[in-house]
Amino acid sequence: MRARTWASGQARTGDQTAEETVGGGDEVDSTSSTSSEACVAARLKELEGENVQLQEALRSHAVVDQAIGVVLALGGLTPHEGWDVLRTVSQRTNTKLRSVAELLIEWVRTKELRADIRTELERQLARIPAHRQADTL
Repeated sequence: MRARTWASGQARTGDQTAEETVGGGDEVDSTSSTSSEACVAARLKELEGENVQLQEALRSHAVVDQAIGVVLALGGLTPHEGWDVLRTVSQRTNTKLRSVAELLIEWVRTKELRADIRTELERQLARIPAHRQADTL
């Protein structure tokens, strides 16, 4: 027999009454409500973690950009070449890129640079044609 929907949100088939699954009735399923809240809480936690990561990436990006500027000034390089030098120094000294960037920025202020970083930086800048390098190392 075919069900007929009444305004109350119930379906009636003959003498039987059944709650419709499409938004009918006043009862709230506490299991699905709790489940929804758990999903929202999990998503919120996920987004908060992502936000922290993005903030850290922005800070890191700024440090790396400043270090590229230092390398550009030293070698009279293009930004792409400066990036390549910074990346290669990081790889060849087995030092994280951000750490190399921080050391270079600090070097400008203190005039002190770790020996392995300085040696590799000089090596990389020596690969650039001499007429393009500034005489500041």
